[in-house]
Amino acid sequence: RRSSAEAGESEVREMSRILRSADPLERAQTWLDFVHTLDPSSFLAVVSDFRAAGFNSSHKAEYGQLLSAWARVDPLGALNYASEETDGTFARNTILASWAASDPDRAIIWAETNHDGEGANPWLTGVIQGLAPDDRDRATHLLTQLPYSNERGQALNAMLPTLLEAGSTAAKDWVAGIDDDTLREGAVRRLAEQLAREDPRETADWLVSLPENETNRAIDDVMDVWTRQNEDEAVAFFDSLPSGETRTNALRGIASRMATDDPQAAADFLDTHGGDADDRVYSQFVWHAFNEAPDIAATQIANISDPAQQERLYRRTLDRWLWRDLDTASQWINTNPLPDSVYQRALQRIEDFKRRRQ
Repeated sequence: RRSSAEAGESEVREMSRILRSADPLERAQTWLDFVHTLDPSSFLAVVSDFRAAGFNSSHKAEYGQLLSAWARVDPLGALNYASEETDGTFARNTILASWAASDPDRAIIWAETNHDGEGANPWLTGVIQGLAPDDRDRATHLLTQLPYSNERGQALNAMLPTLLEAGSTAAKDWVAGIDDDTLREGAVRRLAEQLAREDPRETADWLVSLPENETNRAIDDVMDVWTRQNEDEAVAFFDSLPSGETRTNALRGIASRMATDDPQAAADFLDTHGGDADDRVYSQFVWHAFNEAPDIAATQIANISDPAQQERLYRRTLDRWLWRDLDTASQWINTNPLPDSVYQRALQRIEDFKRRRQ
């Protein structure tokens, strides 16, 4: 092993040589060999040099391996460095995950002891990540102790890869066993997003078998993915759904994806299924269709039933369009029926943009 006295320019040169290697396999193996030869007292200098050279932004995997190795031999020193010298959560969570994987009791005690305040304990996110592969029950227990927060969402995301490795059935069973309603709904959304990439049909079938409040927050994302992969199958599934909130949310996912790829086809599809659409469906359509076809997007705003929401969306959409293409947007405004308040404001905005152009 290298001594602290040897840490310095030689390590920097060695890191640069390894990380600039053109052969990814050689680079990975050589880097691990390098990390494993470091003396515990060398990590501070090596990590500092690594970050000073900017490698942490371009070699995140190697950075994580370096931090994980440091955590195995000196977790407190690594955490002290991460707290004082780094921003964000990557370094802190990586170190805590490595520590929790090798010494869970001490890692949990440290995380709980070092948290002050009433909010979610940010230290537990990394601990849960480290526990999840080998002690899912303990990781789940800690997860359920966290209140609704960004930290809980991060911890849930950290658990998903391990859950998916056990298979989709095991992951669904894990989600079903969560007692906290809000946490379970969040887990359903995140899991459905991952599962839909591999099998959107199975994922959609699973969602419609759940209570509607859990289905509705995830089905639109799944239908978006499914429409991108196989539009005909996604539409056929949508057609099989009974009227109700689930069908409406499924429509939102299909229409949003279609609007990005073919705004006119999406508008025609919405016109055909207007009885299933709500204001959110039309709002999402407008934002997805605008870049390709602002005229088609703006036309659909008239279908929004809430006058206040309709007016807000007209204002935002027409302002963006006038800024992007003043002449075409002005012509559309003057040849299409609009609420009087929207029309009068639009005329004023046209004059404003004309003065800016002069």
